[in-house]
Amino acid sequence: MKDKRILYVSSEVVPYLPETEISSMSFEAPRMVNQQGGQIRIFMPRYGNINERRHQLHEVIRLSGINLVINDLDMPLIIKVASIPKERIQVYFIDNDEYFKRKATLTDEDGTLFPDNDERAIFFAKGVIETVKKLNWSPDIIHVHGWLASLLPIYLKQYYRDEPLFNESKIVTSIYNQSFDGSLNKDMINKVKFDNIEEDLIKELEKPTYNSLMKIAIDHSDALIIGSEEIPDELNKHLENSKKPVLDFKSKDEFGEAYVEFYNTQVLG
Repeated sequence: MKDKRILYVSSEVVPYLPETEISSMSFEAPRMVNQQGGQIRIFMPRYGNINERRHQLHEVIRLSGINLVINDLDMPLIIKVASIPKERIQVYFIDNDEYFKRKATLTDEDGTLFPDNDERAIFFAKGVIETVKKLNWSPDIIHVHGWLASLLPIYLKQYYRDEPLFNESKIVTSIYNQSFDGSLNKDMINKVKFDNIEEDLIKELEKPTYNSLMKIAIDHSDALIIGSEEIPDELNKHLENSKKPVLDFKSKDEFGEAYVEFYNTQVLG
């Protein structure tokens, strides 16, 4: 992976949030590429329950300060950065007081999904892409983890399709079993349509369930990785029908060689 540029976009990353399949792999995969001489960037949301002092987050003024339009509202984008100790890996945090200041990640204390998770997902996708543009850093591969990041593939392929920085970028999405019950805001489809994304491409968002979000991510990715031992049957079928390269589940102890081979042969080809 020497000199390859890989952008990791994840809803959660160790050590900033507790260890899960997603947060663990969103740390282990970039660390492996970093150790092999690849260039990496990691992006995640700056949830309010991340301890900024302990993890030494600080705002990057030159990257902050633009407004993202979400459903016809101007939402300020704040970028913070921190380094993972001992790894020499920088993590960029997408922040906005309205969306990410609350002291929780995706649900309230009762486990109820936040009603604006749909807008948070749109803001996160656009915020990552706008920041990478400001960095003028053209990734070879963009690897997406977690449903809050699942809109990034369609935004990159549709909303930002004329952005030359990403002309050669390939998108890989990992599909996990870490889902949610019920659905996000039923008006989500209209908020995505507001960005001139064709309704035919987002019909799944008429009922924005976990499976619907991941199907849209699959449809707009170039290759897929199964991130959990078991994933919903509906998604397994969608993966098969996609006719795209798919890497079967690999545990944290055995993924390294398989990911590198998959990146090199199936994604970059």
